[in-house]
Amino acid sequence: MHRRERRRYVIGYGGSLLLTFATFGVAHLFGIETPGVYLTIGLLGLAQLVLQLVYFLHIDRRRSSREDLHLVLFSTMVLLIMIFGTVWVLGNLAIRMHMHVM
Repeated sequence: MHRRERRRYVIGYGGSLLLTFATFGVAHLFGIETPGVYLTIGLLGLAQLVLQLVYFLHIDRRRSSREDLHLVLFSTMVLLIMIFGTVWVLGNLAIRMHMHVM
């Protein structure tokens, strides 16, 4: 059991390092102004989030960790509502003040 846990942590750590280096490599190789780099960085970040949830927090689709998954999904939903609500309100304010939206 201990070897299996340690193996999962090593795989998670290696995968996180690989995704982090891939993100820096994409940004360095193609430049941050290149179209599609932000999407690639976002997708690599999402992959790293899933990897860390599975290998470090042990959240998967099993019955025993379903409550933890619901907690993470609810927290994510609240954060997304806060972020997109703020962007929406500030964008609306910028339009009403006749400012250029970037």
